[in-house]
Amino acid sequence: MSRLSFALFLALAVGLGCQPPAKAQTLSPAHPFENAVCHYEAADKAQPPPPHAILLAGDSQFYRWKTVDQDLPGYTVINRGIDGLQTADLLYFADRLVLSYRARLIVLHIGGNDVHGGKSPEQVLADFKALVARIRAVQPTVPIVFSSLTPGPGRREEFHQRQATNRILQNYIASQPGLSFLNLWDAMLTPDGQPRADLWVADGIHPNHAGYLLRVKLMLPLLGQPDNP
Repeated sequence: MSRLSFALFLALAVGLGCQPPAKAQTLSPAHPFENAVCHYEAADKAQPPPPHAILLAGDSQFYRWKTVDQDLPGYTVINRGIDGLQTADLLYFADRLVLSYRARLIVLHIGGNDVHGGKSPEQVLADFKALVARIRAVQPTVPIVFSSLTPGPGRREEFHQRQATNRILQNYIASQPGLSFLNLWDAMLTPDGQPRADLWVADGIHPNHAGYLLRVKLMLPLLGQPDNP
């Protein structure tokens, strides 16, 4: 689904009663993900999210994770993924999609759409650094986990750029306190370096439930103790 069509879909889902803030109303044209963010804000207003939760923020790999509560029992999780989101988009909406939740742990899955859209590894790193700086300005000690780009067979032609992006981000993260790199790439490959066929839906881009359960296995050591053991 394209960035624009996803935004239009959510505009229909939210309806005319969802109004973006004054800052967003001054933009011309409006940001393509404004309605998606507004949809989440409306949901938060209807049912305020719990404080000190684990926040998942990023692109479609989180947006499509519909079994997260069942897959992470005992943990309080807020999922704020948006289909098609890039790192610069998450930075733009950081106040509303990340910082407003005051999470105890932030898990990011972002960057795949950046590469697919033609951004270089260096551009992705620059946007990621800016995003981390924005978060740190408000929550200086919150742990941040970056989950790597994945080797979906539907993006095979991008593997070189995706691996280069993972490497440059992993090297930066290793030099920074409070940042962790979750290596999904290697875990999703066969011993001979091919994408595991059992982890993807038909498009070869997004994980199936087995793919999400693999993510859970890798994430658990970073999540701390469950809130409701």
